[in-house]
Amino acid sequence: MSSVMRDHRAPHHDATAARSDDHLTVLALAARGGAPADVEAFTRAVYADVRRFIAYLAGSHSAEDLTQETFLRVLGSLPRFAGRSSARTWLLSIARRVVVDRFRSAAARPVVADLSDWQAAAERCQPRGLPGREDGVALADLLAKVPRERREAFVLTQLVGLPYAEAAAMIGCPIGTVRSRVARARSQLIESLEAADRAA
Repeated sequence: MSSVMRDHRAPHHDATAARSDDHLTVLALAARGGAPADVEAFTRAVYADVRRFIAYLAGSHSAEDLTQETFLRVLGSLPRFAGRSSARTWLLSIARRVVVDRFRSAAARPVVADLSDWQAAAERCQPRGLPGREDGVALADLLAKVPRERREAFVLTQLVGLPYAEAAAMIGCPIGTVRSRVARARSQLIESLEAADRAA
């Protein structure tokens, strides 16, 4: 079974993740001064993680746009980053707000479509280059079918690697709610994988 389906991470993985978080926090604190080399080092270290997180939450077709917006906010807030939480948690909180803001903005806008070109538009919005596409099962495709709150909890804890307590603080709900959402997301993903295997 895929490692993302397991509930508990190995102690070695947790220690490595903690060292990585400490390193990112050191880079963020150094970048607060605005020296171009420090800002670039921090951005390079976190860019891929932030983009992957956003792609899982919002879909890969809008990930690049939302990642750019996230880093505009991050760079504007960086001088005020005090290191009270890890830089990774701080960054993902900003990324999450960017995604939520985009969803709210899209929901408030009237939908206008050129129906003569609807098929081309739909094809342009399809995710490309996702892992596992050749097997007919891509994790991002499966996650897209999981309700947003469960998907967010699953991505934060199982893919990004945040502890449940940090994910709960970021989402703004009790830790038990996060655990429940992760368990339900995992069950849905397993069912989807088994259904795909039966259909293959």
